Amino acid sequence: MEYLRFDNRFVRELPGDPEQGRHVRQVHGACYSRVEPTPVRAPALLAWSPEVASLLGLDEADVCSQEFAEVFGGNALVQGMEPYAACYGGHQFGNWAGQLGDGRAITLGETINPQGQRWELQLKGAGPTPYSRRADGRAVLRSSIREFLCSEAMHHLGVPTTRALSLVGTGEQVVRDMFYDGHARPEPGAVVCRVAPSFIRFGNFEIFASRGEEPLLERLIDFTIDRDFPELAGERDPVARRLRWFEEVCRRTAVLMAHWMRVGFVHGVMNTDNMSILGLTIDYGPYGWIDNFDPEWTPNTTDAGGRRYRFGHQPRIAHWNLWQLANALYPVIQQVEPLERALASYADIHEAEYRRMMQAKLGFAGWHAGEEADDGLLDTLHRLLERGEVDMTIFFRSLAEVDVEAPSLAPFADAFYDEGRRAGIEAELSGWLQAYAARLRDEAVPAAVRRAGMNRVNPLYVPRNYLAQQAIDAAEAGDLSELETLFDVLRQPYVAQPGRERFAARRPDWARHKAGCSMLSCSS
Repeated sequence: MEYLRFDNRFVRELPGDPEQGRHVRQVHGACYSRVEPTPVRAPALLAWSPEVASLLGLDEADVCSQEFAEVFGGNALVQGMEPYAACYGGHQFGNWAGQLGDGRAITLGETINPQGQRWELQLKGAGPTPYSRRADGRAVLRSSIREFLCSEAMHHLGVPTTRALSLVGTGEQVVRDMFYDGHARPEPGAVVCRVAPSFIRFGNFEIFASRGEEPLLERLIDFTIDRDFPELAGERDPVARRLRWFEEVCRRTAVLMAHWMRVGFVHGVMNTDNMSILGLTIDYGPYGWIDNFDPEWTPNTTDAGGRRYRFGHQPRIAHWNLWQLANALYPVIQQVEPLERALASYADIHEAEYRRMMQAKLGFAGWHAGEEADDGLLDTLHRLLERGEVDMTIFFRSLAEVDVEAPSLAPFADAFYDEGRRAGIEAELSGWLQAYAARLRDEAVPAAVRRAGMNRVNPLYVPRNYLAQQAIDAAEAGDLSELETLFDVLRQPYVAQPGRERFAARRPDWARHKAGCSMLSCSS
């Protein structure tokens, strides 16, 4: 694969673990441990992203070769790859968990594409590493399909995200207990190649702060700024540069949270080790998509009791996570007030970005702030959507079809999950529509212009859990056609695709409580 050119700055410029081997251990004084993927029995390409392949300078012939399956299934390396697993810690469900690290992810290297862009290639499910603890380092097909689909779907939705190049079946079985209820079973294994400019996360900094390894913490901060935030190179004062960097991390995280709320995405496991320093969506585990609008919903069975990571709580959790990052950075910054100002800016930026995005979703030319204006209108709508068990995606997509001269509920006929709950809000929702239509009439934006603008930000297709599960069920039975079709649909989420209407339908009743369609676990 001479078409891939590597420049592995992470392993070249940062200290590595002097100890060799995959055996589990505490790693001190190092940012990573060198470890190669564990070969699998029969690697076979199951799916791939043409857009990501193009980013890397690959074409269809490259990707569909057996050499590609061998490399991205974990059986071979090509010249220039220097595989490693990163060392990091994290707060999990609000508690410090100590060393975590890449337990089933192995970075192959940093490749430079023909345009000079840097992309890190990382295999998830490539076998054990020193950070695997009691696990086997593998991943099953169901979780790998979900990660592959959602990574690319989020990109096409316009949400900052890591990407996915390929999905490779291993030809081996992996034993998992899906709901941790004593019913373990063998499942087909798979490996996803994840792609991002960087996979550095909040936890990479937390681990060194927790151990008092301040020189290494300082070195990692400066490396991250130099490699991944080149726009800050002009700031010569080291402390000022680090503070500006933290401000930028806060800004990107605020924007990301607004995007999640815009499209109805619920991450499910917002631990600090799952927060990207670049403000990308990272680590697609037990995530979910809001069907009926419910701020209290979480897809993660592990979080079912406390609902810490529920849909409506995500912006506040991100803020809490940034506080933990600030605490980790303090030893090498030694200034409280600038860190607190950056943290305060997160809330302001998130509110502004969220309003901007909701303005676009509602089709407003501007936002009239205040409880009695658009804020109140939006709050009222959210309460009605929750009470009426209304499908979030379908409702907002259908909103563009409202006749502002004669508003009615007709465009939303397919958005309700329960007729009784629909009846309970019809009068109030009709009243809301009247106020909404009057608001639009005041702006006098031509209907065709407003409709086109709304359809650019309100998706028709999202990777609903039940759609992903249907693709998983078929793939486990040897039929990849459903996966291929769904993946293709999600590449154009804002464009109506005739003949594919079923992918825009609300969740069917049979999927309301079906495993994989409603709640999921971290098991993969």
